[in-house]
Amino acid sequence: MTNGLLIVDKEKDLTSRDVVNEISKIFKTKKIGHTGTLDPLATGVLVLTIGKATKLNEIITATYKEYQVEAILGMQTDTLDITGNILKEENTHFKKEEIINILNTFVGSYNQEVPIYSAVKINGKKLYEYARSKEKIALPKRLVTVKKIVLDSLKYENNQTIINFTCLVSKGTYIRSLVNDIAIKLNTVGTMKNLRRTKQGNYLITDAYKLADIKNNNYKIITIKEALKDYYTVKVDDQLRFKIINGQKINNIYNQEFVLFVDEDVLALYKNNENILKPYKMFI
Repeated sequence: MTNGLLIVDKEKDLTSRDVVNEISKIFKTKKIGHTGTLDPLATGVLVLTIGKATKLNEIITATYKEYQVEAILGMQTDTLDITGNILKEENTHFKKEEIINILNTFVGSYNQEVPIYSAVKINGKKLYEYARSKEKIALPKRLVTVKKIVLDSLKYENNQTIINFTCLVSKGTYIRSLVNDIAIKLNTVGTMKNLRRTKQGNYLITDAYKLADIKNNNYKIITIKEALKDYYTVKVDDQLRFKIINGQKINNIYNQEFVLFVDEDVLALYKNNENILKPYKMFI
């Protein structure tokens, strides 16, 4: 059975689940996970975990993600992206310096309102279900971090300002909401037109394969060992191997937050707790 990561370049108009289903058929396994949903509108890096590598979902999901964004300043839709119904339009003509100054104010952390068209649950019901039934609901806020945000280009079409920017953001950041928040600071409305994820953690768009490539057997699996190569690694002897196979605690003589134990293959990732290493992810 295949165990490892597969980096997919998701195409437009496919859900993340569609991609998982396709890969599931190709690899003849249901044991496939994805680490960070992309909307059908979005393209780019979708990290899939296969077999034992599904245990890495939590680790990979937590990493920063980089996006290339195209946004219309002067248009508002109910979904905050171009797929929605237009609620408002107005003329805008922002200068490059104005945009750059506003983008710079987003570097750091802030409480971002979750969009109504999202799968976040409130009282056991998804937000988009409230939206579709036209029920009013107070939208929750989440602390998100924008590590980098840079204007790539600016143009004017139909009396509106179109901007392209690149941003590096924390887990849980909605780019649609970020576009909306940028527009609010510019005293206008905004809509996300296009979105491409170019990086998730260590995985770049240049590492990614389109579904057609994968179907034609043109892809490379990243092993669990490769995926965890940045962790402090210890090659075990027989005594240590016995302890790890049995999930025993180990004194943290390595003074590390995480320790990856390996022999010919990966055995387990242990996590420190008061100078005692405890099993965190087992791959045996």
